[in-house]
Amino acid sequence: MTTSTPHKRKKAHAIALFSGGLDSALAILLMLKQDIEVTALTFMTHFGCDLKDRSSCGSNPYPMAEQFGFNVKLMHLGQKFVDIVEKPKYGRGSQMNVCVDCRILMLTEAKNYMEMVGADFVVTGEVMGQRPFSQVRDRMNLVIREAGLRDRLLRPLSAKLLPPTEPELAGLVDRDMLERIYGRSRKRQMELAEEFGLSDYPTPAAGCLLTDAGYSNRLRDLLAHTERISFDDLNLLRVGRHFRLDRHTKVVVGRNESDNDQLRRLKQPHHYHLEAVGVGSPVTLLIGPYTRENVEKAAMITARYTKARHEPQVRVAVQNGDDPMEVSVTPAAEEDISYVIVR
Repeated sequence: MTTSTPHKRKKAHAIALFSGGLDSALAILLMLKQDIEVTALTFMTHFGCDLKDRSSCGSNPYPMAEQFGFNVKLMHLGQKFVDIVEKPKYGRGSQMNVCVDCRILMLTEAKNYMEMVGADFVVTGEVMGQRPFSQVRDRMNLVIREAGLRDRLLRPLSAKLLPPTEPELAGLVDRDMLERIYGRSRKRQMELAEEFGLSDYPTPAAGCLLTDAGYSNRLRDLLAHTERISFDDLNLLRVGRHFRLDRHTKVVVGRNESDNDQLRRLKQPHHYHLEAVGVGSPVTLLIGPYTRENVEKAAMITARYTKARHEPQVRVAVQNGDDPMEVSVTPAAEEDISYVIVR
């Protein structure tokens, strides 16, 4: 009498989108539980979602990877992401966020990486109905089609609410060990985190600056007045107060010492650097063609944000290359800046 040997499931290799947040971490842990190798991709952009951010979007992925034993690869989306922000195919959310186009780009990059390393499928931490703009069924199906993943995209947290994928049908993934989470409640995720011994994870946060109203307003202004935005332009949007003097000229004023330090680092050779003389002063950058009128306006705005803002005159040093100068101006009043500030 012969006995049959139980069929041993092939160990698969999954490429996971990993923000460092709870949902994407749980999706990975559900794969590791099935002895599936995971390579996690953490994407970065010029719009937040980098390792300096204090949000789930920008959480450092390495401690969790070391704790649970999976690999992490950092990928910066660079100009590809800037291009979709300038001209999104599938529109924007309530601010400048391009959630659908963003998801398609990330999944396309994940698909390309999957094919390059010979992995079997892609995993995300998406939850059905959690985000009304991008995580409803029609949008999720659209993303799969546009990214060219067909049935090779697995969403373990909501898998039982969706049709079986190729890795499930091929026996690479046990569908019975996946979840059926729907909506915004975090109850089941918290239970899973406890089961896996996952205690150190960030609370949900937007992270992406494109969802922030103030940043979005500054970005709209930049796009309206700049033919082709640069990474330097985008880095400046994250710092200070912004003022639009005319189509070609803007002023950026530091709000605190951290801003001042960043503005000094971000200053380009064509920028004018302004600081009030003899009084604590913000660093100001004047960006655009030189005119005496614009220099004086920038100096007035600078003086407004010093302790001398109630004085009749304030001296402001203006530096551009080897041609320093000084102007004496009346600090700007509220009515002077209300029509030029970009809020």
